[in-house]
Amino acid sequence: MNEREPQHTNLEARIAGIVEPSLAHMGYELVRVAVLGRDRPTVQIMVDRADGAPVSIDDCELLGHHFNALMNVEDPIPGAWTLEISSPGIDRPLTRAKDWNRFAGHAARAEVVAPIDGRKRFFGIVLGADETVARLLLDDGGEVALPLTDIRRAKLVLTDALIEAATAPTRTN
Repeated sequence: MNEREPQHTNLEARIAGIVEPSLAHMGYELVRVAVLGRDRPTVQIMVDRADGAPVSIDDCELLGHHFNALMNVEDPIPGAWTLEISSPGIDRPLTRAKDWNRFAGHAARAEVVAPIDGRKRFFGIVLGADETVARLLLDDGGEVALPLTDIRRAKLVLTDALIEAATAPTRTN
């Protein structure tokens, strides 16, 4: 697994393959692709700016126009669909090892595909990740290693500390 790439499967992986090269060229990073709904699915593309600046409405509009045209040409979804471009927000999903390392020290919830020690759901403090596992410090003081390829979903928990970190001015030298 690449530290910078989120895990996707099937249709989401196909869409990620369509949009990711353009994102990189335009100065953005893919956080997540999700396809929601059946009759008229919504394709959610969540992005970060590569320069670390917040994603603006103008960024979303620019990417929306670009990807709408690209998706119409590639046509990965039969029938009608809706495209949604967004930033990950403060209580963002953790989809890449990079995210687990960036947000070390903050609270998160995670769910895995296969049980680990009889559990599928975990809550704890993010300790970081390497190429294969993300680590959480659990409330009981124990630590769990979650295989990155087995994480169904993981998300930061909105806390005062997370809000403070997200709203703190960035220092420039």
